[in-house]
Amino acid sequence: MGMEQAWLIPALPAAAFVVITLVGKYLPRKGDWVAIGAIAASFVLFFFVLADLLDVVDEPGFTGGEKSWEWVSFGDFEIRLGFFTDQITIVMLAVVSFVALMVQIYSVGYMRGDPRYGWYFAVMSLFVAAMLTLVLADNLLLLYAAWEGVGFCSFLLIGFWWEKRAAAEAAKKAFITTRIGDVGLLIGILMLWREAGTFDISEIFEFAEAGGYGATYLTVAVLFLFAGAVGKSGQFPLHVWLPDAMEGPTPVSALIHAATMVVAGVYLVARMLPLFELADPIALNVVTGLGLTTVLISATMGLAATDIKRVIAYSTLNSLGLMMVALGSHSVTAAMLYLFVHAFFKALLFLGAGSVIHATEKQELDELGGLASRMPLTTVTFAVGTLAMIGIVPLAGFWAKDEILHFTEVGQNAGVYGLMLLSVFITSLFMTRLFIRTFLFKSRDPESRKHAHDAEPAMTVPLLILAVLAAISGFVVFSGVGEAMGFPGGFGEFVFLEHAEEFEFNWDIVVLSTVLGAGGMMVGYVFWANDAVPATRMGELFRPVYNVLYNRFYIDHVYQFVIDRVVLTGSSIVSWFDRNIVNDTGVDGSAALALLAGWQLKFTSTGKLPNYALAISSGVIILALVFLIVKA
Repeated sequence: MGMEQAWLIPALPAAAFVVITLVGKYLPRKGDWVAIGAIAASFVLFFFVLADLLDVVDEPGFTGGEKSWEWVSFGDFEIRLGFFTDQITIVMLAVVSFVALMVQIYSVGYMRGDPRYGWYFAVMSLFVAAMLTLVLADNLLLLYAAWEGVGFCSFLLIGFWWEKRAAAEAAKKAFITTRIGDVGLLIGILMLWREAGTFDISEIFEFAEAGGYGATYLTVAVLFLFAGAVGKSGQFPLHVWLPDAMEGPTPVSALIHAATMVVAGVYLVARMLPLFELADPIALNVVTGLGLTTVLISATMGLAATDIKRVIAYSTLNSLGLMMVALGSHSVTAAMLYLFVHAFFKALLFLGAGSVIHATEKQELDELGGLASRMPLTTVTFAVGTLAMIGIVPLAGFWAKDEILHFTEVGQNAGVYGLMLLSVFITSLFMTRLFIRTFLFKSRDPESRKHAHDAEPAMTVPLLILAVLAAISGFVVFSGVGEAMGFPGGFGEFVFLEHAEEFEFNWDIVVLSTVLGAGGMMVGYVFWANDAVPATRMGELFRPVYNVLYNRFYIDHVYQFVIDRVVLTGSSIVSWFDRNIVNDTGVDGSAALALLAGWQLKFTSTGKLPNYALAISSGVIILALVFLIVKA
């Protein structure tokens, strides 16, 4: 059992989807145990694949393990169904399979009693299968098919409670917004195939390194690829779907934000980074620019958001932006390290929020508060996730964020580095606000607090496991830890693009990020402690700024205006042209002419032979005259 059998990892949850869909209603507990068992088996298989890779990763010339079969063949043209395993794939397999397992277990308690309980686990299984296929795909065509599968499943899960108009609208918004990026991805894939004649990622890399693509052509192609990442990973300006996606069940939010859909874009850029580096520098500058913009606007919008899940969603946007800045700074290592640890503390934060909502049936911060004494376990684990997100030493987020800051300092200008440091302070500020307003001081809704309590073991055990990993997973940066686990060294010596890098302390960054993170926490405490009087006064003093942040920079309003005034107006014109010119005139008009001709011709059928003889004779005479005239 090894890398050649990696295809079984997505196959098992895909099989679970089929089983639950077909016979789930006849199975005990609607087949939830089938879904959990399938993803648990995938997680176990992951370790066999990992062990096989570790046996050969140090061998000269190793680039990854591969298994493929013929998929489509037309003469000399062939597309193979292939699965590829390397260090980046291993990180993604670990994240997706483990977080999905935790979320599935948690869902047993959270979704109990839902009328579509079995369907929920079926779609979650398909969602995980699509994501696992995406990260294992060795060619862009299979990757795109899985990419669309992820988008389809997210549509079903965000709109799972479709009876609620907000959920149905959020599902449509996510599907349509990401589709804009997906069109760009498809164009980029076709551009790469058009020149290289193959969809195989390794062969495309070889073709590009040999100079097969022109610089401008390659730059345009990778920017189209990046458009897909912008949509899926919620980068500005296609970030607008992600906060609204909170209308789905909270475990869905945890899986989407921590391990599946939104990190697919980061994975795509990381996987295709060799092409970005061969293209014109403007390509990675665009990645950096949009990533940095996403970091800053998400952090500031998080200061004004009032829904607990929406605030955490903004923290996801913030993290995704950080990963994109790392990739724009030429560092797969820093981006994948942050993706790895982010999965644990982001899943922890969402599942913690789910416990709060499950216990209080409230999710507005203005209706929470004072839950620490009623929900001690949730409070402690949520605090770990919050501190990890802020980047407080020695929690996992500290090591990953400092790696990104290091590569930003080295690979970007002082302006980008300064704005990244500023984002550390703002992130600390809005995450501190989230924790205080949810758990500390007096409750703003005593009745809901009265009945609040920590959830059952099915929900609390995943919280505890994720809290431990959010606390310690960052230590994988150290060579000694990596070697003790059987790796060649620390994270940077296992996951890299060109050269392995051993982790080193950058004390200037450590001090700066720690001071900014701790400073944000202290300012946040002063602003939002007790009745949050300073924050209220600040909001009143800077009401226009607050309104801009609360309304998300009015970006959604601009999109709605464009849809109402431009898209719908244009659509009405097209609709009028289609109805009146194409349909009524072109289609119905030609049919009406035929009908009229038939109606007129019926009068020539008299049934009298002399009339027909006269018509024939007249026709012959006319044709003869025409012939004589033409001949003359």
